[in-house]
Amino acid sequence: MPNQVSMGAMMSCSFGAAPSSLVVPPNNKVLCEGPPAANIMDHKPMLNILPFGMCSSLANPAVASATAAAMGALTPMPCVPATGAPWVTGAPTVLIAGMPALDNVAKCFCNWGGVISFIHPGTAITMIP
Repeated sequence: MPNQVSMGAMMSCSFGAAPSSLVVPPNNKVLCEGPPAANIMDHKPMLNILPFGMCSSLANPAVASATAAAMGALTPMPCVPATGAPWVTGAPTVLIAGMPALDNVAKCFCNWGGVISFIHPGTAITMIP
């Protein structure tokens, strides 16, 4: 069974150069092993999902223009997550603040083509179906 994700969970992006941690404000009003528990709506860029260092996706306009200026040599640029949709799929059998709980097998998709997944869920014991 997957683990519940909470504040401080470590994430990676398929086009990012460094890991990042999930930020979960306490407005969900549910704690999991100490920190706030996350639901699928905790996907907002620069609020919940922080940058992953440098972005190397050519779908990112900043990377595309820097690469074009470098005569086609891939030139990574600072990551600015663009996550417009919620995490997929979460755990629909467990609700946190009226939305499905976020488990460590869920994925979030960046508009620039990156797939964000969890390296560590931030919890060690709490499992959800």
